[in-house]
This record gives sequence, C-alpha cells and structure tokens, in this order.
Amino acid sequence: WYQRRVREHGNSLIEQLALTYVAPFIGGIDLPEKPAQSECKVWRNPMNLIRGCEYFKFMQVTGNSPLTHYDMNLTAQDQQMFFCPDVAGAGDKGDELMALAWRSVDTEKRIQLALQAVNANSNCASAHILLAEECASTVPEADKYFRQALKIADNNIRKFVSVPSHDVKANSLHRRDINICVYARRRVAMCLRKMGKLKECIKITRELIKEFPLMSVLHIHENLIEALLAQKAYNDVQALLTRYDDLTLPKSAVICYSAALLKIRPVCEKFFADVTVKKGLTTHQFDAVEALQRAVEFNPHVPQYLLEEKPIILPPEHLLKRGDSEAVAYSFYHAAHWKEVPGSIKFLECFWKDTFKLIPFPLEKGKLFHPYTSGTEETDRELLPLFHDVSVYPKKELPFFLVFTAGLCLFTLSLALLTHFYPIFMGELARIALEYFATPFAMIAEHLQALLPQQVWNLLTRA
Repeated sequence: WYQRRVREHGNSLIEQLALTYVAPFIGGIDLPEKPAQSECKVWRNPMNLIRGCEYFKFMQVTGNSPLTHYDMNLTAQDQQMFFCPDVAGAGDKGDELMALAWRSVDTEKRIQLALQAVNANSNCASAHILLAEECASTVPEADKYFRQALKIADNNIRKFVSVPSHDVKANSLHRRDINICVYARRRVAMCLRKMGKLKECIKITRELIKEFPLMSVLHIHENLIEALLAQKAYNDVQALLTRYDDLTLPKSAVICYSAALLKIRPVCEKFFADVTVKKGLTTHQFDAVEALQRAVEFNPHVPQYLLEEKPIILPPEHLLKRGDSEAVAYSFYHAAHWKEVPGSIKFLECFWKDTFKLIPFPLEKGKLFHPYTSGTEETDRELLPLFHDVSVYPKKELPFFLVFTAGLCLFTLSLALLTHFYPIFMGELARIALEYFATPFAMIAEHLQALLPQQVWNLLTRA
C-alpha cells in the first residue's frame, strides 16, 4: 500500500524533508542522483577585446582578472586549430615555435616564443597575430601587427593560387593562411572601429563577408551590424537583418535585440505610458512590443544591463547563447546604441517584463524558441569572472506555504528537543510565556467587570 501510494502521489512534505536533510546525517537512505545537466555549446565571442591593450590593462588597474581559466583555455584551443597546420611537419622553424606558444599558458613565455619565431622567420604571420593580441599596449600598435600578418598571409595565398599544388602539406599551409587572412582582416576592422574610423571598418567587413561567405559561422555580420548602428545607418542594418534573421540560421542576442530596436525606434519617441493605458497600443506599437518580447524570450538577461540595473563588465572571449555571458557581451557594445534612440529605454522598461507572462514554464515550453536550457548558470559561472554576480533565469523560488510549513516543523522539533534535555527550564519558560500572554486577557476581564453590573457579570461567569 505504501509503495503504491508513493508511486501515485509522491512523498509527503515531512518525508521529503526527512529524505533531504535528515537521511544524509544518519546514512540510512541512499538518495537518487540528480540527472546530469545537458552540456551547453559555447561560441566564440565575435566582439572579443584585445588582451594586451584592453584585458591586461584592466587587470593592471583593478587587480581583478576579467578572463577565467576556462575561457582562456577555450581560446588556446581555437588558436591551435586556426593558426597551426593540421598536418604534422608541414611548417618551418617559426611554425614549430608558434605551436609551442599557442599551447603555453604563460603570457610572457608566449610572447618570447613569438619573438623567437619572428627572428627565425620574419614572414611568420601567426607570430605577428600573437604579438598583436598580447604584446601590443595600444590599439594602433595592435593594428600594425595585424596588418603585417594580413600582408604575409595574402602573399602566401597568391603564391599558392599561382602555382597550385596537390601536396598534402602545402594544402594544410594554404588552409592555415586563409584562416589567418580572415582573422587578421576582421581584427583590423575591429581596430578601426575602436579608433573611430567607421567607414573603413564597414568597408573591410563587407568585403570580408562577400569574399568568404562560408565563414558565417564566425558571425562576422554581427561586427557589421554593430558598426552600422554606430554610424546610425538603420536602413542598412534592416537590410542585413532581413538576410540573417532567418529561421534556418542560428539566432543571437545581436540579431534579436537589433531587430527589436529597429521596430521600437519609429514609435518610442512619441510613446507615453498613460496615453497607451487609456487608448491601447497602435499597430506599430504592437509590432514593436512583439519584437521586444521575442528578444527577451531569447535572452532574458539583457534588459537588466540596458536599464543599468546591473553593472556591465568586460565581455568574455567566449559566450553562451541565451546566457548571461551573451548578455554581457551584447550590452558592452550595444547599450550605447539604445541610448542613442530617444525613448527606447523607457519603452523597454515598460514592456520587457510582460514576456514572462507568456512563458510561465520556460524550462518546459517556449513560445517562439525552444525551452530555456537549465544548465546555463553553471556554464556562465565558468565563463564570467568571480567578481561578477551571474544573472540566473528562471530563479528557483520556493512557495510560501512550503517555506512556512518547513519553518513550523523545525520550530516544533527544536522545542521538543529542548524540552527533552532541559525539562525544568522549559517548564518554567512555558509558565512565564503563558502568564505573559494571559495578562492582556486578565486586564480586559477586569475592565468588563468594572463596567458591567454585578448581576450581568454573574450570569456571564455562570454561563
């Protein structure tokens, strides 16, 4: 009977408390293991900063490391895959030194190996990339290194195209040179963006997308969207979103929130909350609210940063889509674009929380996207530094009745234990407590006896 009742109705509250809190101390019951969280895919941040002149400077000033070991380890794996030949023995002495540099975890040693590689082979493009990332102390200096690496990679690609080879090692080096070319050009465009040269940045990024359309997995279009928003070229951003905001392509916070910003921009300047409550939403306002709710459903962490409810920190080198790390990476660059649109922050503040009413059970069922992944918190804690308060969604809040009942049970258990071990003291304490609580009732009885006639009082006391 007991086993059948447990299968049908589950354990009672007292049984659950006993299994959770008491059993581990007495060791009498083996608790079932929790199912392992599904592994979350981590993506390279398309807008990651330069280590030498940005991340390391922050660490020197504040004493806090903006990057975690897990994040830097993922970057080291990416660098080995991108900048090392995939065939053993395909490179020269400089490539061998750079293979050691990419595997090293010590920054000083990596820089020394890169300098040795340049001395061994002045045309070692990967060495210039490492020096740009970790040795350059300013953005113009990093830009200089990246342009040198780009020049070397372009020359190598031209030589291979003019004299095609079927050698396995030569093809491996050619693939490595293409990776370096794409990476260096993208980094040059990002350096130009940091130096305020938006037109040159947009030109290089457009050419890069056109020449290497298969590199869409690197999300180069997100760099272009950010640069166009900085230039306030909203029509060009809309054309780009029409191409990449497709059902067959993976979504991101940049795509969803940029689409929402373009929908909000025409209606937010003349938006007044009190008027909207009386007259209702217009067609354009309703479309803007739908776009905003779509973005919030994809990543619910972003509005807190845009509304300055949480501080924005330096973005990590990798991010988890729909997680807090992606929200930090998006807000670091795009918060300024929202502030450039008058009324957009007010519109966001009014409507973003309504999204959660549409998805009451986000871990089980979504409205426009798949259910929210339950393992994002653990992955975000590995990607974001310790001094950052990781945003959690959905927050696990216990019902009030469960908390109240558990507290009442613990209070009763405490009284029972104290009475068992200290009966005289607890008896005296109970007597004092009863006298204290009975005092107001005795005073009320005395006042009633003084106010009512003696005959009426006798009749009430007899009853």
